[in-house]
Amino acid sequence: MHWELSEEQELFAASLREWITAKFPTEAVRKLQASGDTDRFTGALISDGWWGVGYPEDAAGQGGGVLELALAAREFGRSAVPDSRWLAAALVAPLLAERELAGQLAGERRFAAAIRADRPPTWDPLVAHDGRLTGTVRHVIGAGEADVFVVPVNGPEGTGLARVSASDVVIEPDRLLDRSRGAGTVEFTSAPIIEVIPADESSLSRTATLAGVLVAADALGSAERMLELAVEYSKQRKQFGQFIGSFQAVKHAAAQMLVTVEAAYSTALYAAAAVDAGIDDAPTVAAVAKAQVTETVADLAESALTVHGAIGYTWEHDLHLFYKRAKLDRTLFGSPSVWNERIAAALLDEPVRQG
Repeated sequence: MHWELSEEQELFAASLREWITAKFPTEAVRKLQASGDTDRFTGALISDGWWGVGYPEDAAGQGGGVLELALAAREFGRSAVPDSRWLAAALVAPLLAERELAGQLAGERRFAAAIRADRPPTWDPLVAHDGRLTGTVRHVIGAGEADVFVVPVNGPEGTGLARVSASDVVIEPDRLLDRSRGAGTVEFTSAPIIEVIPADESSLSRTATLAGVLVAADALGSAERMLELAVEYSKQRKQFGQFIGSFQAVKHAAAQMLVTVEAAYSTALYAAAAVDAGIDDAPTVAAVAKAQVTETVADLAESALTVHGAIGYTWEHDLHLFYKRAKLDRTLFGSPSVWNERIAAALLDEPVRQG
């Protein structure tokens, strides 16, 4: 089945792609990655009205839903822009009160969920005591750009989501091979808690589902661009007096990459639409998208590199931007095997194993 977008959704995706191409061409993206400057991209999203797409209008958003967020993630993946702040905002949104979400969409305050990005979003609370919080959360997406952390906690009054100012914590940036995303270890050392909103483990279910959908959509965008680069190169590079695109092995590789892209397109976007529709098994569909799309796209990256040969390994060629992004997507918020376990648990009606 090939998923079909509406005319309005096609127009949104095309408009966002044109905007990124005009404002953040590859050379600009390279400079942003080299400098570590992520605020410029985030600021442009906010000032030009893209930041609020995918959020309800009554919360100061531009309308749309998870499918629009997925379409944006796809475009960010195919351009390798530094979107950690955008992703962190999308994942923390379900955990925010209406006033907090409105503030985030207006660009007034930046929230980030203090959850580890090396596994599916999991309720792993820190201990709150006397209005303060101590503990460590590793690999937090967008940690270096947050104003306030939303932290699962357990205290004398039960479980909840604490708000802690970023100015009261120590953040150690992660060294990621993919420079288009940023994460860091957040150290809470008797950090004062602004407030705690009652919550439990189920509070993170929406965030986990969003993580699966949006990372899959990002991988889809990277796959589309790597396929384009491989086909373009096969029409330019000659061996033995012939363009390599005429060789059967290269044709087979390109055909398999196309199959991967087409399957990833329908899988990722259907998962987003399933979440919007509120179907009962939407979390399982999202898990399928995360497991299947990121796994096959990581394999596609290897095929694209093979087609390019030695030039694909160089810093000067654009392929490495998308290759590294696809590899991170495979493990971001958990490897395919971990998400496959979630699928199996859902099908067998068993609890998901934590950790």
